[in-house]
Amino acid sequence: MNMFASIAASGNAAASSAGSVADAHTGAAHANPASANSQNGLPAGTAQYSIGIDLGTTHCALSFVDKTASDGEKVVQGVLNVPQLTAPASVEAKPLLPSFLYLPHDSELTEAERTLPGAPAAGYITGEFARTRGAATPIRLVSSAKSWLCHPGVDRRAGILPPDAPEEVSRISPLTASIRYLEHLRWAWEQAHPEAPFAQQDITVTIPASFDPAARELTAEACKAAGFHHLTLLEEPQAALYSWIQASGGDWRKQVKHGDVILVVDVGGGTTDLSLIAVLERDGSLELQRIAVGEHILLGGDNMDLALAYGVARKLAAEGKQLDAWQTRALSHGCRAAKEQLLADDTLQSVPVVVPSRGSKLIGGSIRTEVTRQEVLAMLVEGFFPKVAVSDKPQTRARAALTQLGLPYAQDAAVTRHLAAFLSRQVNALQDIDGLNVDQVQGSTFLHPTAILFNGGVLKAPQIEQRILEVINGWLDDEACEPARLLVGANLDLAVARGAAYYGHISTTGRGVRIRGGTAQSYYVGVESNMPAIPGMEPPMSALCLAPFGMEEGTEVALSDLELGLVVGEPVRLRFFGSSVRRADGVGTMLDFWGPEELVELQEIELNLPAAGRAAGEVVPVTLKARVTDIGTLQLNAVPVGGTDRWKVEFDVRAETADEA
Repeated sequence: MNMFASIAASGNAAASSAGSVADAHTGAAHANPASANSQNGLPAGTAQYSIGIDLGTTHCALSFVDKTASDGEKVVQGVLNVPQLTAPASVEAKPLLPSFLYLPHDSELTEAERTLPGAPAAGYITGEFARTRGAATPIRLVSSAKSWLCHPGVDRRAGILPPDAPEEVSRISPLTASIRYLEHLRWAWEQAHPEAPFAQQDITVTIPASFDPAARELTAEACKAAGFHHLTLLEEPQAALYSWIQASGGDWRKQVKHGDVILVVDVGGGTTDLSLIAVLERDGSLELQRIAVGEHILLGGDNMDLALAYGVARKLAAEGKQLDAWQTRALSHGCRAAKEQLLADDTLQSVPVVVPSRGSKLIGGSIRTEVTRQEVLAMLVEGFFPKVAVSDKPQTRARAALTQLGLPYAQDAAVTRHLAAFLSRQVNALQDIDGLNVDQVQGSTFLHPTAILFNGGVLKAPQIEQRILEVINGWLDDEACEPARLLVGANLDLAVARGAAYYGHISTTGRGVRIRGGTAQSYYVGVESNMPAIPGMEPPMSALCLAPFGMEEGTEVALSDLELGLVVGEPVRLRFFGSSVRRADGVGTMLDFWGPEELVELQEIELNLPAAGRAAGEVVPVTLKARVTDIGTLQLNAVPVGGTDRWKVEFDVRAETADEA
């Protein structure tokens, strides 16, 4: 049987238990300031700082705006240098906190060697020392927790990391690892600003625009567990654009014009995130509106590190030095560090890498090699950003019946092919944007961006930046369009954190430009057809539109003309779908057929609606009411025909149940 669900109004679900609310104009989810402060015994509006946190796959960062000293787009902003262990009992403060957690053996380090001054003793290490220590002992290193947090195929609250650790190593969950990074950042803030308690500040944490409902809810839960009270969730591409706006000092209006379509390309440690933002003019002022986000593409720096490791392993094999799987994994961590050094310093031509031995001769048995700038650029540019046609689609291959459990990485490593597919899917995205009268070239096969903003540490390499520009402008030239302009001025390591802090400032003061949003997709619930049983055939499934593209928070619709049957008192399956291309469907549109790229099925939920005095399995005639709530979810109320009671169904990845209101 099929049922109904609730999904996030901005394309991702926020946890009601975390007190999050979706902003009707930004696609961000945030907590109500007054209610959050009152819950903690604080008067409303006491925040001195707007804090922005980039909870990244490979690095975290914290930026802050002093709201009392800032005015609109002219802000007083800083970046927190985060104290962290860099060696046993050695502490340094760095602007980036590597998103790595190391689980040392009880006899490996003393408590003093693994504890930060003034911090409570812990059985783990986070940050730079965790990364360097784990490169030599990868079976004790937790990495890519953010990617695991959005993996629907695993229990993200279970101790599964490190994924290939032996039984004697205590594992932790992706959720717990995320909490540890957030707790570290909170501790660092309180050390530096004891006069401004963290719980009293406005906090904005960024997430990929493509995060699914469960990943967004889990991020909000991690923030709550780490002591974040006044919380906002903001999409990373938007944060990058906010950072560019703030860095321009008000001159951004001179760099873009009405009718521009900005493509944000964010290639981070774990994901490739793509967004399109239009520049509109209303009442003589420029406005920004997000018009599309890409699918969740698990393709980023992690893939590149592993590719470099296999390249170096092949080089060593040619020299007669064969590595096993454990050493190759350790090598990937060394390649990550080498890649970051080579991309950060143009004067470096090579970086030494040590592959640890698994035997008793840890020093004498180690293998020394190097990663060269030429190897890094050749692998990254040609392997991940090849020259392709805009008609090329991401390649798929027949998969083996049995596979190791792990992250669901994209099968095609070519970022440019994923970019081509995204722009091709959005070829008609501008048609229904109010106030944007931009005509595509006749016969266009993809949406034509006029400006490009890059974000993510991978894109610090100018060769990669130029390759993406070259590929996109080649597509534009083929369709007789002007080349896209590059928007410059953002710090690719810190842009997301800085943009999040700036957004938190302008969202509470009401000053500065805002990015309008609403729902990033149209959302549908599956409705099973009523038909006689046929051997070997399931009843056909239709898709009922509940939230059209751009539906804003605080709005409610009633599907009073459509009666459906609601199954109560027994386990049922709930299927729902999203579409980034069907923008014309309104509430109540029923689809009997759709193309493979028109609707994408989201995570299925199983639940059991209370019978409320009815027989188990009874089908109750109901009508639906759908509302985008103040907490950023799409709430469905099934109201019995002729009755007053109702079933309220909300998305919850923890309980996956529904209550009768």
